[in-house]
Amino acid sequence: MRREIGLVGATPIAVKAVVTPARGHEDVRVRAVAASTADRAEAFRSAHGLLTAHGDYQALVDDEKIDTVYVSLHNSAHAQWAAAAARAGKHVVVEKPLCLGRRELHALRHAAEASGVHVVEAVITADHPWQEAVRGIIASGELGELTGIESHIAFALSERTGYRFRPELGGGALYDTASYWLDAVGGTVGLDGATASGHSDFDGPHGVDLTFGATLRWPSGLRARLRAALTGPYRADHEFAFTAGRVRLRDVLRPAAGPFPLNLHLRRDDGSREVRSFPAGPYHDRQFARILRLLDTPPRVDAAAAERVALVEDAYLDAVGKHLDP
Repeated sequence: MRREIGLVGATPIAVKAVVTPARGHEDVRVRAVAASTADRAEAFRSAHGLLTAHGDYQALVDDEKIDTVYVSLHNSAHAQWAAAAARAGKHVVVEKPLCLGRRELHALRHAAEASGVHVVEAVITADHPWQEAVRGIIASGELGELTGIESHIAFALSERTGYRFRPELGGGALYDTASYWLDAVGGTVGLDGATASGHSDFDGPHGVDLTFGATLRWPSGLRARLRAALTGPYRADHEFAFTAGRVRLRDVLRPAAGPFPLNLHLRRDDGSREVRSFPAGPYHDRQFARILRLLDTPPRVDAAAAERVALVEDAYLDAVGKHLDP
């Protein structure tokens, strides 16, 4: 039976993440779109050859011909419309971040479990083979013991407009980057037992966090740090420090722009170096295929995403508390 997808949000990311990769799957059709206005929805429908344009989000959620909804609105609207779609009995795929804290997560989980549907966070880096390779390096001990993880993710945004620069819409550097960071950490060492802290000056437009520093700590003493920014230059790197060397992954988000390879750079303390390469492949195609596989398993709320939501909330609230009472 063909899967029929509806888009809540006529956005560029919906084209990259759903409309384009769906063309490679005969058993999937992107059927409908809803936008902030009927005119925008119709323009998107016409441009991408969809069957239906809905004049509002609720109409799409109520469309009985749709079984799966993809939500790509501003971050503060993710939980509202994901929960609405779940209550209507639709599977839901939500562009990262899944939601903005435990209260939203609780409501979303309740809606999904009551209807017996999937809720999945779309994180384009999820389950990339490089994560398995790093897990192997850790398990083998070939570079000694893992002592820390450093991530640096920064975007060069020329104009400080849009939801990213509005804290009330879930904007800011942390919410824009944390899913990538926590996916990398969770995919290599796991997030179980970690506690989160954060700091920011909140000195951007409307008090948004243009920069954010977050740290995860485990009882073992291991730490993972994130430096995030909505100011350039662009950077998206992870580095794993060991007692006998380092492993670095550069440009981790580059495959979002097309079929680019990723390379792990190993540098041993004895001076030797090694590069382990992974074949080129567009992130969004891989993500779409992964999500389709998940939708064929027993329904559940994305457990990894739920872990990420809780840790991001802890880091954000810790930073707010420090900012208000330095």
